[in-house]
Amino acid sequence: MKELIPIERIESKILLLRGHKVMLDADLAELYDVEVKHLVRAVKRNIERFPSEFMFQLNNKEFIELRSHFGTAKFKMRRFAPLVFTEQGVAMLSSVLNSKRAIQINIEIIKTFVRMREMLISNRELAKKLDELEAKYDKQFDVVFDAIRHLMAPPPPPPKKKIGFHAD
Repeated sequence: MKELIPIERIESKILLLRGHKVMLDADLAELYDVEVKHLVRAVKRNIERFPSEFMFQLNNKEFIELRSHFGTAKFKMRRFAPLVFTEQGVAMLSSVLNSKRAIQINIEIIKTFVRMREMLISNRELAKKLDELEAKYDKQFDVVFDAIRHLMAPPPPPPKKKIGFHAD
């Protein structure tokens, strides 16, 4: 099946806010090809499906920071701070937006979240292996450095020969 939207386009719309990977209501509305007010209305009619770990509204400080980051054009007509949706919230959106496009777009978005999570796990595993190799080679280099230090140390002074006749 052909992708509706390139994964890169979806990835560019995923933000990190409050320690969660989220998507803004405006970005989701754009992907679903609906107006933001219709998306928000559908969510509010089904608010029990969106607990705080699925969706939250930005506070004023976050909204101002977001505006300054993206410029005011994107949020020019907004009277209220945007809603943001976690991966679970995006999945729940397909149950409140009754269109084939919403379902297909949701599938693409979920695949993107999964792909990002797999990349993160892969990077963690790679970092762990790198740490193990570094620790292993550090121990080997300790032996080399000890040998070099031993070679660099001045030789011990030769024992003094006693001059003269000595009886044992």
